[in-house]
Amino acid sequence: MAATLTTTGTVPATTTTQPKIGVMGVSKRFTVSDREVTALDAVDLAIEPGQFFVIVGPSGCGKTTLLRILAGLEDPTEGEVHLSGASDDRPDNSMIFQGDSIFPWMTVRDNASYGLTLRNRPASEIRDVVDHYLDKTGLTQFADAYPHQLSGGMRQRVSIARAFANDPDVLLMDEPFSALDEQNKTLLQDELLRIWEETRKTVVFITHSVDEAVSLGDRIMVMTARPGRVKAFVDVPFERPRSVLELRQRPEYGEIVFDIWQQLRDEVTASQQASKDAAVAARRRRWRR
Repeated sequence: MAATLTTTGTVPATTTTQPKIGVMGVSKRFTVSDREVTALDAVDLAIEPGQFFVIVGPSGCGKTTLLRILAGLEDPTEGEVHLSGASDDRPDNSMIFQGDSIFPWMTVRDNASYGLTLRNRPASEIRDVVDHYLDKTGLTQFADAYPHQLSGGMRQRVSIARAFANDPDVLLMDEPFSALDEQNKTLLQDELLRIWEETRKTVVFITHSVDEAVSLGDRIMVMTARPGRVKAFVDVPFERPRSVLELRQRPEYGEIVFDIWQQLRDEVTASQQASKDAAVAARRRRWRR
């Protein structure tokens, strides 16, 4: 069982359905210390409804910038983003961030209820939906606890429960497990897949981990070093539902991870060299003052 790898130049459709998310010629430039920095350059991609889409790339390649554009938190300098099938009854997206993003003054239940409460949903609906996702994330017995009483993994479970309870069209996840130890990370990856299987919502997931990308994703986009461009698309052939640990025992899993790492290696090296060059240039500017 081999992965399908497509290099840049075209964005082949994985199905004949209309993409849930269409990104066309998106570029993003920032001004930093009177210098223009290009974070993203002419990114094109199509994400199908119900697809678990993962983006990997070296540090500083614009992954989070792209996610923020999809969330409506940033505007592209050039290009367009389209979301199809949006509903007036639910939000376009919910976002799960890298670090703690739950409110420290709210209980677990109140945090998980937050999106539904903002939307003025009936109290009985909020209670039923939140109870369901607290149960799914193993948080029922901690419903009245506060974030400072929870471990890092449990706080991320609250973020996941809140995102799913809000019932968005699209889930956006920015390295949600990056701060966790390997044991908690693997457990939460399995829990995320188990909960996602219920709804098959469209997911855009950012990670630095190739293992995580292959374990979770249906399709993976590999990005270049800054300015971030699409280097390749990889279709992951493994069936669902999946168990993360069982999947990682399969020989073809290792082959796909190796293929993606081969795509990434030169980009990571280029990113590291660019960081060193920028540091040297900054020191020279200070010396001239």
